[in-house]
Amino acid sequence: MPTFDMVVVGAGGGPDETNLSAYLFKPSETTWKEGLLALEAGSAQGALTKLLTHDPFLFGSPSDSQPQVYSAAEIYSFVHCFLITHAHLDHVNGLVISAGSLGGTRKRVFATRQTLDDLESVFSDRIWPNLASWNEGDEDYKLLYSTLPTDNKYKKVYPDVSVRTIPINHGCNTAGVYQSAAFFIRHDTHNREFLFFGDVEPDTVASKPQTIHVWRTAASKIPQKLSTIFIECSWPSGRPDDLLYGHLNPEHLLDELMVLAAEIVKFRRGEKTGLSTRPLRKKHKRNPVSDEELRGALDGVCVYVTHCKDNMTGNFDKPMRNIIVPQVRTLVEERGLGAQILAAEQGMRIQI
Repeated sequence: MPTFDMVVVGAGGGPDETNLSAYLFKPSETTWKEGLLALEAGSAQGALTKLLTHDPFLFGSPSDSQPQVYSAAEIYSFVHCFLITHAHLDHVNGLVISAGSLGGTRKRVFATRQTLDDLESVFSDRIWPNLASWNEGDEDYKLLYSTLPTDNKYKKVYPDVSVRTIPINHGCNTAGVYQSAAFFIRHDTHNREFLFFGDVEPDTVASKPQTIHVWRTAASKIPQKLSTIFIECSWPSGRPDDLLYGHLNPEHLLDELMVLAAEIVKFRRGEKTGLSTRPLRKKHKRNPVSDEELRGALDGVCVYVTHCKDNMTGNFDKPMRNIIVPQVRTLVEERGLGAQILAAEQGMRIQI
């Protein structure tokens, strides 16, 4: 049985502003009208309006006695909260532009403190009207800033839904290292979750690797508790490291998935201490993980590739995801890791 239902409002990484990172999801046992969560908000009501023009029953359910038809404004009025990995415009543009027209109850914006501070500089009455507040009592404000801690604990963000937030690198700017985030999104009753990444700088390029902490956390959960991962791959194969700008290409995504596979092997050997593992054994600590041990380590895992950056001067009949995703799939299959590699595409309905 599925745990979550998701609609992809946007899955691109730019520069096409009509298809930017934006996902809507809910627990499978509830209806969309009962409430939903927005994961990123690069695109929003405008993009969703176009999707509903092509598929008016996008938010319907096979169990509906009569097909449900909603407008984009109605769907966003059902949003209970937004989960934002970082404040780059391709991840928050729709939230900002749509904030003044959001219907329904006041909506929380969950993110790390740094990301919320960055958003506050946008909702400043200069770049955009101030439509957000830190104060629970400020009912006149459409949005309520709500901090996600990075203390390795889950924070409840919705009935039966909690999030564990781990900071990751997203390159550098004039202030130093810029951080994005990875979210472990858990259904508390079913004890099932999925993993969603914001933008990712490869650990092999970063001055201080951080994605390794995500993989070590995930290793003990795969595939019984966690079998779906959303991770970006912005550039096609061969993109040089100095032109990644804090993103992945297929070679680096393969490296990251191989690290995950190695962490899974180590966990299953008993090298990771914890309540559900055996004590650390020194002989295992000294043993490297072989290519043969990595084969099949990701069996049962579905990886959705997100945030592919389209070449607006190229062949519009072949989106960049149709180049990047097969490149990732070929590399993963050559190493025999076992993961299923799929493209996250605008307008998709995904069951997790």
